[in-house]
Amino acid sequence: MKRDAPDRTTRIVIAEDHTLMAAGLSKLLEDQFEFVTVVGNGRELLDTVAVLKPHIVLVDIVMPLLNGIEATRRLGKTSPATKVVILTAHNEPQYLVEAFRAGASGFVLKRSALSELMIAIRCVLAGQTYVTPMVADQVAETARKPVPGPTLTSRQREVLQLLAEGCTAKEIANVLKLSVKTAVYHKTSIMEKLGLHTTAELTRCALEHGISTTTYQLWAKAATNSPSC
Repeated sequence: MKRDAPDRTTRIVIAEDHTLMAAGLSKLLEDQFEFVTVVGNGRELLDTVAVLKPHIVLVDIVMPLLNGIEATRRLGKTSPATKVVILTAHNEPQYLVEAFRAGASGFVLKRSALSELMIAIRCVLAGQTYVTPMVADQVAETARKPVPGPTLTSRQREVLQLLAEGCTAKEIANVLKLSVKTAVYHKTSIMEKLGLHTTAELTRCALEHGISTTTYQLWAKAATNSPSC
């Protein structure tokens, strides 16, 4: 049977830091779409979207430097025409709620079939939303619950993720293009707002709330094959 020609108009960016997963997904989508690009972290995603202006991005929640939820929130401001489908291993309903609050249009699990991912992509491109049935039934109850505790700003969430990933104030300042003094100020403000006193407590908070589940230092060493500063 003759295979349909790939879509030559839709531009897709995959944001996934696991190399094998990214390569496999890219190969599958290239059978359907001609323009598929892969990036490995949230900040690279923002830079790539600014240049390529893709129609849709597939975003993992857990990524180094900037997680998928924060990247989605940023894209809603910098590239509102780009649609976001979250593609994640996390099936907890709170992740879905946060993803849609951040501006995502779709939510699919990595264990879903390719056919379901394609349905999600087509729905989102058509201006609709898509939620995998694997978590949809749990969402309404979670969405009705108030968000506990103080709310961090977008910048504070970025700093908290980098702190949890092992970055020093100097490294945070370099990533976020801030002064070291400002990076330290943000750390202090986060501690005061959350009532925490140590970096270990900040790290635990970030892990418990899904702001970070990876280690930047290990990712950086793998990416550069050299000791981190």
